[in-house]
Amino acid sequence: MICRKQESLLPPDLLQLLLPDLVRAEDALARLDERALRSSVGEGFAERRHFFDAVGAMWVAGELVHVEDLVLHDAHMDTRTPSHELTIAHGVLRARRRIWTGEPGWSLSAAGLAVLAGSGGGEERAPEQKGAEPAGDDDDGVDDALSAELAEIDAVLERSQRLLDSHLANAPAEVAVTSSKEKRSDDPLGLFDDEEWDESARLREWRGVLAIADQLPPTIGAAVLFEAWEKIEPLRRQHWLGGLLVASYLRSRGKVTSHLFSFYAGLKTVRHERRRARDRLTRLQAFLDGMTESAVLGLKEMDRLSLAQTQMEMRFKDRRSNSSLPDLASFVLSRPMVSSAMVARELRITSRGALNLLNEIGIREITGRGRYRAWGIL
Repeated sequence: MICRKQESLLPPDLLQLLLPDLVRAEDALARLDERALRSSVGEGFAERRHFFDAVGAMWVAGELVHVEDLVLHDAHMDTRTPSHELTIAHGVLRARRRIWTGEPGWSLSAAGLAVLAGSGGGEERAPEQKGAEPAGDDDDGVDDALSAELAEIDAVLERSQRLLDSHLANAPAEVAVTSSKEKRSDDPLGLFDDEEWDESARLREWRGVLAIADQLPPTIGAAVLFEAWEKIEPLRRQHWLGGLLVASYLRSRGKVTSHLFSFYAGLKTVRHERRRARDRLTRLQAFLDGMTESAVLGLKEMDRLSLAQTQMEMRFKDRRSNSSLPDLASFVLSRPMVSSAMVARELRITSRGALNLLNEIGIREITGRGRYRAWGIL
C-alpha cells in the first residue's frame, strides 16, 4: 500500500506567484473555447487536435512520431510496417476519441479510469455524451478488411493461454502460488502486475487530488492534477494518460467544452528542465505555460482553417447541389493531411475521381512526389 503525504491546497504565497501565468492561461483557454464554439470549422478543428495531441504526447515522452504516419495508420493505409511508437500514438488517439464521446466526468471516475487503464474489462464502454455521434467501427478497432487478421491473432492468443494454463497446472505449489495477492484473471503469471507498484492504489491516490483541485480555479486545478500525476506515476505503460485526463478535467469544469483540449500539443514546446524541475513553482508555471501555448497554437490553426474553408467554398459556390466538393472540404478540414485513397474511400468514389476533386478544390499538395502524394492545409 502506498503511503505518501499529499500536499494540501496551494499556499497563498505560491498562488500569488502563479497569478500572472494563471491569468494568461485562463484568458487563452477562454478565447479558444469561445472561438471554437462559434466557428464553422470547430468540428474539423476538434478532430485535428486529436492527432496533434497524440504526436505531442509521444514528443513529451521522448519519442518522435510523424503526424502523417499517424493519419495513414489511423486510416489503415500505412506505407510501411508501423513502429512501436506509432502504435502507442494510435492508442493515445483512440483514448482521446473515447474520452470525447463520453460524458464529461466519466474518465475521471473510478470506472472510467479502470476502462482507460485496461483493467475495467473489455465489455465496459464509456457512456456516450448526449447528442454525440456514436463511436465508429474504427474506434472499436474492428474493420472488415482486418477481420481475418484479427481472427488469426485471437487464435494465437488462445493457444498461448492454453500453454500458460498447462504450465501453471504442472508447476510446483510453491512456485505457482507466489503471494497471497489475488492475480488478474488475464495475467496468471503476474507478468504485468507488480506488488511493489500497485496501480490501483496509485490511481486512488491520484483521484484523491481531485478534491483539492476542485477548490481551485479550473486551470490551476488542472496543473495541480498533472503535477500529481507526474509525481505519483500511477500507470507505467500508459503514463501519457495524465495529459488526457487534464483535458477531460477542463471539460468537466466547463473551461473548455468545445473540444477535448490538446494539452500535450503545447506542453511539448516547454523545455524538459522546466517540466521536471525540483522547484514546485517552476513545474506549475511550466504546465500553465503549456496550456497557454496550446491555446495560442489552436487559435492560429483556426485562422488557417477558416481561410482555407473560405477559399474552398469559392471553388464550389456555383456547383450543382449533389457535388462532392463540400463533403471533400469537410473531410480535408478534419485531417492534418489526406491522400487520394483516403478521399476515395471516404466519398465512395474512384481514385481518379478523388484526384480530380483534389485538383478542383485547390488545396496544397504537401509531399512533392509522384507516388504517395498527400494534400493538406499548412
